[in-house]
Amino acid sequence: MQTPLPHHCFKDMSGKPNSKLICANAIRTRMQWIVAFLVAIAPTAFCFAQSEPFGDNAQWPSYGGDAGGSRFSDQEQIDRENVTELAVAWQYRTGEMGKDFRRADKLSFEATPILVNGLLYISTPTNIVIALNPATGKQQWRFDPRIARDVHYSEATSRGVASWIDATAAPTTHCSHRIFVGTLDARLIALDGISGQLCTGFGKQGSVALDVDIRAIAKGNYLVTSPPAIFRDVVIVGAAIGDNRAVEVERGTVRAFDARTGALRWSWDPIPIDAAMAAKQGWTEAGAKKTGAANAWTVFSVDTARGLVYIPTGSPSPDFYGGERLGDNAHANSLVALHAADGRVAWSRQLVHHDLWDYDLASQPVLADLERDGKSIAAVVQPTKMGTLFLLDRETGEPVNDIVERTVPTSKVRGERSSPTQPFTTTASVVSHAAITTEQAWGITFYDRGRCRELIRSLHSEGIFTPPNTTGAIESPGYAGGMNWGSGAYDSARQIFVTAVNHIPTVIKLVPRENADNGAIASSIPTENAEQTGTPYRLQRGPLLSPFGLPCTAPPWGTLAAIDLQRNVVLWQVPLGSTADAGPWFLPSRTIGMPNLGGPIITAGDLVFIAAATDNYLRAFDIATGRELWKGRLPAGGQATPMTYSYGGKQYVVIAAGGHGGLGTTRGDYVVAFALPSKKK
Repeated sequence: MQTPLPHHCFKDMSGKPNSKLICANAIRTRMQWIVAFLVAIAPTAFCFAQSEPFGDNAQWPSYGGDAGGSRFSDQEQIDRENVTELAVAWQYRTGEMGKDFRRADKLSFEATPILVNGLLYISTPTNIVIALNPATGKQQWRFDPRIARDVHYSEATSRGVASWIDATAAPTTHCSHRIFVGTLDARLIALDGISGQLCTGFGKQGSVALDVDIRAIAKGNYLVTSPPAIFRDVVIVGAAIGDNRAVEVERGTVRAFDARTGALRWSWDPIPIDAAMAAKQGWTEAGAKKTGAANAWTVFSVDTARGLVYIPTGSPSPDFYGGERLGDNAHANSLVALHAADGRVAWSRQLVHHDLWDYDLASQPVLADLERDGKSIAAVVQPTKMGTLFLLDRETGEPVNDIVERTVPTSKVRGERSSPTQPFTTTASVVSHAAITTEQAWGITFYDRGRCRELIRSLHSEGIFTPPNTTGAIESPGYAGGMNWGSGAYDSARQIFVTAVNHIPTVIKLVPRENADNGAIASSIPTENAEQTGTPYRLQRGPLLSPFGLPCTAPPWGTLAAIDLQRNVVLWQVPLGSTADAGPWFLPSRTIGMPNLGGPIITAGDLVFIAAATDNYLRAFDIATGRELWKGRLPAGGQATPMTYSYGGKQYVVIAAGGHGGLGTTRGDYVVAFALPSKKK
C-alpha cells in the first residue's frame, strides 16, 4: 500500500532522448552504500475522440493506444479486486543486447508494442522489428534492417512501430497491412504485416532515405526514435537530432510520405527557410539561416475527424545559448497543428519563448474531450518538462485554461537576449516552480547537507526560467522534466489525466570559450560537456548532487500524479519507485520516489499501470486514490510504457523490460506479459 506524501514535499500543491538523464545514472551508481541510510530516513509516509472500439480480441493499434494518444483501454477483466492475482503469462527475449554495437552503453528499450490483426509488433533499440503471438509470446517473424553498428549514434532507442491498412486492397494481398519503422540510420521502412518482408513498392526496395535536404552534418546525429503518425494513406515522420553540438546542425523538418509508394507528399520546417518568412515569424534572417533543430522527435497525435496532426517541437540549436538565434524562435518549443493532408499550418502555440533550458516538448499530445458547464470541449493536452499541462482547443489552438505572460528572470550573459516573459498556464501544476534555496538543502548526514547548502548558495537560483550564466545556475524543474516522453493517460469518463513526473533540479554553466579551465561545475556534480560550436560558450550541465552522489533536494525524486481536468485540481500525487535495485540486495527497500522514464496507461478496471522508475517493477495504482495495489517483478528495467489488450477472452498487460542506458537501470531484452491465472475447469 502506498503511503501518502507529507505536505512539505509539495509546498505549492494547494492549488509538473538521451544523455539528459545523466543525473539519474549518477544517483544510481553512487548510492550503493548509502541506501541503508535512505531506508532509515525515507518518508512514511466520455468516449475518447480517437478511440477504436475494443471487442473480445481488443486491439491496441497505435503507440498511444489510439491515434490521439489516450493510453486508455475499456478492458476491465483486471480490476481493483483481482489485480493482486496478476502473474507472468509469457516472456519473450529479443536477443538484442548490443553485441558489436558501438553505443551498447546507450541502448534503451523504450518500445510499446502494438496489437493489430492478431499480432503484436515491437521494435528493439536497434530497429529490429518482431511480430509475436499475443497469447503465447511466440515469435512469428523478425526483420533486421541491419543498421551500421559501428556508428556513434546520439541516441540508441526505438519507441515502436506504426500500422497502416490499405482499405482498397484485399486483406490477403502482400503489404495490404504495413508496419512502418523509422531507424537510427535515418530510413523509413515498410514491412508486410503478415510475413515481415519488405514492401518493395515503397520507396527504394522498401525504404525511404530521410537524411536528405535536412543539412546533414554528422553521421549518427540525425535519426528516428519514435513511431511515425498515420493519417489515411499518409505516413508522417519527424526526427531526433544530437543536442548542443553547434549552432549549425541538421534541420528539424517534418515530412509526410505516401503509404503505398513512399513518394514525398509534403514537408514542413519549423525554422523559416527564406528571409521574408523569417521576418514574418520574428526570426532574424541570419539566425534562421544557420540555426538548426527545433525538431519534433517524440510521438505525434492525429485528429482523424478534423484532419489535423499535432506536432510537439523541440529547442532550436543549441539548447542553452540563444545569442545566435535572437527572438522568440517561433514554431520552436511549440505545439503546431498541421493539416495532415498537405502540411499547411492550421495553428501554432509556443509554450516556451527563446528556449535556454532544453525545455523541448518531449511528450505526445493527448486528445481529450472535456465537459464543462454543460458544454463539450474538444481539447488537446500538452504535458511539458515544466511540469504543467497546457490545454488547447484542438481546432483553433486557443487556450481552454487561460495562459498568461509573466515576467521571468533575464539573462546577463554577453550576447544573449532572453525573453522577458514566458507563458504560464492556469492548469494545476504538479511541480514547484519556486527557487531552490539553502533552506531546502537535503542530505543524509550533517556533512552532506552542509555541503549542499554551500553549493546552492554558490549558484544563481530564481525559480523556473532562471537563465544559464557563467558561474552556474540552478534549473528547476531540470531538463529531464517534469514530464518527458512518457506523456500521460486520459480517462474520459472521469476526465482524469495521469502522468509521471521527475523532481531533480539540474545545474547549467556556460564556459567562455577563451577560458582554458573547463573543469566541473563543482566536485560533486558529474558534468556533461558540449561544445556549442559557433557560440562564445561551451556548455556544462549536470544534476544538483551532494558529495555522496544524491540529490541536494529531498525525495520524492519521482512521482505519479492525477489531475482532474474538469475541476482543474490535482487529485493525488504519490511517490513512484523504490530504492530496490539501487543498492545491495540484502537491504530492505523503501518507496521514496525515484527518477523515471516511461508513461502510464489507464483501464476501465479503474487501474493505472506504470513501470518507468529505476526499480524493476510494473505497478498498478487505484485511479481514484493513487493507492498502489500491486507490483510485478520485471527481469530488467521497465523504462517503457505498457499496453493492454484482450485476446482469446483473457486480458494481458505487456511491457518491454530492457533497461535504459541513460538511467543506468538493469539491462535486458525482455518483453513480459502479465495476466490473471486461468480458471480451473
